[in-house]
Amino acid sequence: MNIKKLMLSTLAVAAAAVASTPQAEACSRVLYRGDSTLLIVGRSLDWKTPIPTNLYVYPRGMAKQGSPAPNAVKWTSKYGAVYAVGYDGGITEGMNEKGLVINGLFCKGTVYSNDSVSGRPPMSLAMFIGWLLDMNATTPEVVKVLREQNFDLSGASFDGGTTSTLHWGITDAEGRSAILEFDHGNVRVYEGTDMPVMTNDPPYPQMMAIEDYWEKVGGANMLPGTVKSPDRFVRGTFFANHVERTDDRRIGLTIIRSILMNVSVPYQYTAEAEPNVSSTQWRSFANLTDRLYYFDIVTNPGLVYVDLGKMDLRAGQPVRKLDTSTLGDAAGEVNSMMKVSEGFKPMY
Repeated sequence: MNIKKLMLSTLAVAAAAVASTPQAEACSRVLYRGDSTLLIVGRSLDWKTPIPTNLYVYPRGMAKQGSPAPNAVKWTSKYGAVYAVGYDGGITEGMNEKGLVINGLFCKGTVYSNDSVSGRPPMSLAMFIGWLLDMNATTPEVVKVLREQNFDLSGASFDGGTTSTLHWGITDAEGRSAILEFDHGNVRVYEGTDMPVMTNDPPYPQMMAIEDYWEKVGGANMLPGTVKSPDRFVRGTFFANHVERTDDRRIGLTIIRSILMNVSVPYQYTAEAEPNVSSTQWRSFANLTDRLYYFDIVTNPGLVYVDLGKMDLRAGQPVRKLDTSTLGDAAGEVNSMMKVSEGFKPMY
């Protein structure tokens, strides 16, 4: 399905969307499609201060719950997964053993609940991505769960009172994508195979109107160059659609890393007129084809990765943790550096 054909737009709509876009904490997600089979999802996480983020690998067969509240969503995991966990308290993104990846990005103005869903089983943002990765193998399976909306999503504040207002990119090993947003408690899911990029604000339909305008301008002639969300979206989309296609995973990784560099925000960048624009703190690259999860902390010299295919994900195996503060100059595969752990403690 071609999402653009469903969202006819004009320059006036695009200009209005840009004008109404608030400055937001920035993140970017880009999907690289290889020549035939290679799929890599790259994302940058941008924030005003470093967000300590550790990597955890959870096996199958673990009993979990989405909240300590009564009648919360409970499940026993069907699939093992690697999670990126911020502050050792909430899952920011992850990839499971089936090659399903979910990334959470900020989207200001998000409202998760309303009167019609407030009595449904509680689910914390800290566990939401884990639940979806634990129980689903494909994007259509996740979309079915989301459309049923048999949960009431909420989350604790963090980092001095910041509220986690998010939207999510979902991609499976066949390249099927979906973007999830909440509109005053109502689930909005946009599906397709032509959805290579997402950033922050405005919501996805308005963002597509902006992209439609820039597609007519032609990126080879001019691209918007600021760190604002719509500009990063346009640059990411143009480059994702105009790079070489290869199934060589090393070259593919190099290509998606270079695109993420282009839409990242320089470290310790500040601007008086843009108080909420944030520096890129880390980047990740989830190779859905080979089940490799790369992690790139901008203050570290090396790119490390977890080979999920080599991890023992059988039920009964322990949780393992990579404390990224101990990486130092490490580079390459870090499976052997992952230590047995009790798991993270969710910030419900």
